[in-house]
Parts: sequence; structure tokens; C-alpha cells
Amino acid sequence: MTALTILLVLVLLLVVFGLLFRLQIFTSIFSGTFTRDIGMSNSVNAILMLVFLIGGGAWFAYSFVENFSKMNPPIASVHGHQMERMFWITMAVIGVAFAITQALLFWYSYKYQHKEGRRAYFFAHNNTIEVIWTIIPAIVMASLIFAGWKAWTRITGPAPKNSVVVEVMGKQFNWLVRYPGRDMKLGVINYRMIDAVNEWGFDLSDKSSLDDFTTNEIHVPKGVPVLIKIRSRDVLHAVYMPHFRVQMYAVPGMPTRFWFTPTTTTDEMRAKLGNPKFNYELACNQVCGGSHFAMKATVIVDEPDDYQNWYAAQQSFAQKNPDVLAAFKQKAKTMVTPVAAAPKEIEAAPVPLAASY
Repeated sequence: MTALTILLVLVLLLVVFGLLFRLQIFTSIFSGTFTRDIGMSNSVNAILMLVFLIGGGAWFAYSFVENFSKMNPPIASVHGHQMERMFWITMAVIGVAFAITQALLFWYSYKYQHKEGRRAYFFAHNNTIEVIWTIIPAIVMASLIFAGWKAWTRITGPAPKNSVVVEVMGKQFNWLVRYPGRDMKLGVINYRMIDAVNEWGFDLSDKSSLDDFTTNEIHVPKGVPVLIKIRSRDVLHAVYMPHFRVQMYAVPGMPTRFWFTPTTTTDEMRAKLGNPKFNYELACNQVCGGSHFAMKATVIVDEPDDYQNWYAAQQSFAQKNPDVLAAFKQKAKTMVTPVAAAPKEIEAAPVPLAASY
């Protein structure tokens, strides 16, 4: 205990001496008698600023050119060209502003390094400069946002009447896909009916659900608008199809949508890229759990005739699972009960003619 007390006293003394030393330095600074040798470290740091600016800029340029094709896959949708144009306009505006400000930052660090006898100029305020750097960015950003808003409302708004409808639902950790049957109407689904077989929760008491079918991959026809209806069964996912420039969140409890028109079939893209194994893909680009990496689905763009043949060959969920349909029919029968006869006094009550319509 005595040794600990002595140690604490020594530590406190060191702290007090340190504070007194700093107080002496502050006093010297305010009185103008304090001098400190800067040495070579300031010049070295100033030179390193320039080295970082030039070296970092060169490395960025090399990396950008080397990986451009990986981050900018070929466009395979009508709206994709507009999205691409808006993206690069935005990147150009931001990139120019970033390059100018960073170059000035590092150059100023070099040019205005400490030198004996030189004092910094105190620049208090300038209304003209304030107005310029407020109004110009505001106009540029408002223009970019307005253009993006117009494009976004168009591709998330009502789809053309001849659109092919596909619904995808994200769940940990894969995508479920369903199509409407020949009635072209998606049936009702009910989360209370979800089980190992009925993963969608088809309510087969709804006639529109009887011809809906599910698939493991997404087929869409070339040149025809495709409306993607999006759901999530558990957590936040995201529908991301890079070649079509499609990106939309799958939000639990809030259906979302996105429509696009494919322009290049899978076979045409394989020939274009020289890769016979190429496939378009639907990926989740939101980290949704431990097996997020597995959330991928294949997207196949067919010629319209090939798509019609594929569509005609599909069997509905009810056809593939007759036991589920039978269970629904049995449940419907047990729920039918005879209607009780109305009480006599009510039956005898005449309806006034004047009250009839």
C-alpha cells in the first residue's frame, strides 16, 4: 500500500511539472519571447505533400484505366444509356471539383510552408466569394438532381401495358421468382401460408393464383418492356442487375418496382464478349447476413419467340404441387356452413314501396 501511494505521488508530481512547463511556454508565446527551431521536418513534409499528390494521382489514373471495363459492363437496356450518361456527367462535375480542390490543398501545403520572417495573411471575409461558391454549386447540383428525378420517376412509374411482369422476392439467402399465368394476373400471396413447399405463400383460394408459376431463373424477352415487382421476406435486400442498370431495394413490408427494356439477348452478349459461359445476373448488393454472397440468380434474355416457347412450357405451382391445392380445396369445403333461416318476424316485415330504389 505504501509503495502504491509513493507511485501515485510521483505521477502527480510529474503531471504538475508538465503543466508548469506548458504554462511557461504559453507565457513566452504571449510575451513574444518564445522561439522554437523548426528544423528540416517542415520542409520534408511539404515535399512529401507534392510527392503524394503526383504519385497518388498517377496511381489513381492507372487503376481507373485498368479496371474501367470491370466497373463499367456493357449496357443491355434502353434506359441504361441515359443512366450511364447521367452517371458520368455527375462524376465529371464532382471529379473536376475534387481534382482542383485537392491539387490546391497539397500545393498550398508546399508553397506556404513555414519560413522565418514570413507571416500569414489574415483574410476575414469576402461576400463576393461566399456568393459565388454558394450559388454555382447550388445551380449545378439542382440541375443534376432534377435530371435524375425525371429519369427515376419514368423507370419506377407505370410500366407500358404490354410489359412482361416478373415478381422477385428476396429472402436469406436466395431469390424467389414467379410469373403470372395465362390470365396475366399475379395471384394473392399470404405470408401466413409460407412453408417449406409453399415458399411464396400462394393463396390458392384466389383463382388468379392457380396458374402462377415459379422458376429458378429469370427469363425475359428482348425488346419488350419488363416490369420487375420486388418484395422481401425478411430483411433489406437489393435487386441489382448491372448490365441493365437496374438497382432497387427489396424492403420488408413495402413492395417496390422497376421496369426496363432489354436490348441484347444472352447469346448476343456472349458473342460480343467472346465468353460462351456469360450470363446476366441478379445479385443482392446489400449486406443482408452471413451468406449474402450466395444471393444470385441467373437472368436470361431470349428472342421473343424463344421466350414464348419457354413460357408455354412452364407448369403452374398448383400443377406441380397437387397436394397443396387439394389441401386448399378441402379447407374450403370444411369452411362452408349452411345459412341460418331468418327469423319469422323479420321475414314478415314488408319493405315500404317508397323506400325501395
